[in-house]
Amino acid sequence: MKNNNIDQEVRILLLGLDNAGKTTLLKQLASEDISHITPTQGFNIKSVQSQGFKLNVWDIGGQRKIRPYWRNYFENTDILIYVIDSADRKRFEETGQELAELLEEEKLSCVPVLIFANKQDLLTAAPASEIAEGLNLHTIRDRVWQIQSCSALTGEGVQLPHWVGCENGRQKIVSKSRML
Repeated sequence: MKNNNIDQEVRILLLGLDNAGKTTLLKQLASEDISHITPTQGFNIKSVQSQGFKLNVWDIGGQRKIRPYWRNYFENTDILIYVIDSADRKRFEETGQELAELLEEEKLSCVPVLIFANKQDLLTAAPASEIAEGLNLHTIRDRVWQIQSCSALTGEGVQLPHWVGCENGRQKIVSKSRML
């Protein structure tokens, strides 16, 4: 993260399994039309202004064949956003395993994590608290993390927490506050 008063930039890596809603979430954050979303083949980059910061968001495809390439984008990441399809319970184990592997990556060490429990507009969606418990998020001790319910489709809950725009993000975000 660059630290100057004129143009502070935050590099955000947006990951999650295929069909979790990453691109839809990114378009909602950027106030763009979400009516024509196709699966991401490779990656998308968007710059979003938020809280006086320029957020450079790297949206990487989540298909199984693309996941090995995620590590090519870890360098200089300030914040990791991980998106989970809350209604796809059959894939909770798979998404939990992918998230656990990301949290073990040296280049993502201490990087704050925002987990969006997406698709809360669906009746079958698991609440964020259930997902947090199932993924043992309470055991994360080496970084700030937060899980947040949202629906990228409706826009409900699609906002970034205050700490995303914290000056000197990694240094100032040292409190171990966790919110559900």
